[in-house]
Amino acid sequence: MTEHREAAHADQDFAGLKAVFFNCTLKRSPELSHTSGLVELSAGLMRGQGVEVEIIRPIDHPIATGVYPDMTEHGWEQDAWPEIFERVQAADILVIAGPIWLGDNSSVTKQVIERLYAMSGMTNDAGQYIYYGKVGGALVTGNEDGVKHCAMNILYSLQHIGVTIPPAADAGWIGPIGPGPSYLDPGSGGPESDFTNRNTTFMAWNLMHMAKLLRQAGGVPAWGNVPEQWNSGKDLGLDPNPEYR
Repeated sequence: MTEHREAAHADQDFAGLKAVFFNCTLKRSPELSHTSGLVELSAGLMRGQGVEVEIIRPIDHPIATGVYPDMTEHGWEQDAWPEIFERVQAADILVIAGPIWLGDNSSVTKQVIERLYAMSGMTNDAGQYIYYGKVGGALVTGNEDGVKHCAMNILYSLQHIGVTIPPAADAGWIGPIGPGPSYLDPGSGGPESDFTNRNTTFMAWNLMHMAKLLRQAGGVPAWGNVPEQWNSGKDLGLDPNPEYR
């Protein structure tokens, strides 16, 4: 039994992993962001396990709107995204967090997803699309319905561009529907919610476990998912009409 506990403890060494959280609030710093409460809960757990964590509030940066890697090449005077993306590239874990507005993700959440998508044609050292080998999760807050809808959109978007989604990779909190207290408001019950705390904890651990597994494995195996293999006509198990190759 002692050996089993020691082995389990060894498996919980996550030193060397890096996580980036995007807090997609509509509020600029230092204004209170209720989303930050849930972000700090998850980020704090990761920090406690040796993960290097960075939290980015996109609204504080002049990120241009668009789906190209650098929008200054398409008429915008400023675009902070290329520099921010360098931090994304260095991360093993990517979490998108944001509020619910009109039952959907915030405009900033949508913008971040669009800018992540803008880089999705790039490739990693193995020739796979750039987000292969990273893991992703979603955090959602609000006082109206939509947690699962918002998380579904975020997680679908992340996996579509190549991010690996582990089990139970989302968590959220909503107060009473309609005008009412938000997550960090006194008496909201948000920080005390057992359901939210459990899901946030499971999400954080699953993200760390999956990121560590991928790092130990050298990423997702680079066969059958490398664009150059397809373009060069390698036999990947599918024989499409050559007219479309």
